[in-house]
Amino acid sequence: MPPSVAVVTDSTAYLPAVEGVTVVPLSVLVAGEAHDEPDYTGDLAAVTTSQPSPERFATCYRTLAAAGHTAIVSIHLSAELSGTVGAAELAAASADLPVEVVDSRSLAMGLGYPVLAAARAAAQGASLTTVAEAARTSAAATRTFFYVDTLDHLHRSGRVSAAATLFGSALMIKPLLHIKDGAIQPLEKVRTATRAVARMEDLAVQAAASSPVDLAVQHLAAPDRAQALAERLRKRLPGLRDLTLAEVGAVVGAHVGPGMLGITLTPA
Repeated sequence: MPPSVAVVTDSTAYLPAVEGVTVVPLSVLVAGEAHDEPDYTGDLAAVTTSQPSPERFATCYRTLAAAGHTAIVSIHLSAELSGTVGAAELAAASADLPVEVVDSRSLAMGLGYPVLAAARAAAQGASLTTVAEAARTSAAATRTFFYVDTLDHLHRSGRVSAAATLFGSALMIKPLLHIKDGAIQPLEKVRTATRAVARMEDLAVQAAASSPVDLAVQHLAAPDRAQALAERLRKRLPGLRDLTLAEVGAVVGAHVGPGMLGITLTPA
């Protein structure tokens, strides 16, 4: 029998298939045509993105209820970055079973780690409240730093209004950013890509200290740099339990642009 509490997330977690986790995809829009993430693998230069509709969440929740689940925890990317949480909440309000929607206040593995925490709790037979709390506790303890080659993509999509204010017209610097209060915010000004990545690495090491951690290195079209960063972190983190190396998909990719490198870490 399936666990009584089902876990739902969206495609911006970029997790591999996880038992007990159902993924509702966001969409990539190209010339007016919608493609589910991760199906679209084309050029990201001219795409826009869209959250799932409430009806898509409603269909997912009905399917899980029909499969025998008695409650759902639905965990999604930050409401500061997308309307996905709002769509899930609309569907939850009319669902035939209790649905608790959790805003991860992050994205990519900043969302993925809370989803995994919830899935572990659900697999152990935990209650709706306990599964949701597992996700929220993980989300609160998870930190994300990332580097982009240029702010242009984030600036155009309106995802870095605070950063645009801070950096003014100096969009040629190498921005070091982080997720804070659910939003993408500038962290430091760095003049070269090498220094930016090195500083991000140092921040991750400082945040982890000697504590047991799980860590993800994420990238877009930068596999060699991501692999090198992962290997350096593996050597510098004595408490590292698990290291994930992954490429983000089209929805996040459309906003960050090629060359993005990110580090997400969470207590193990």
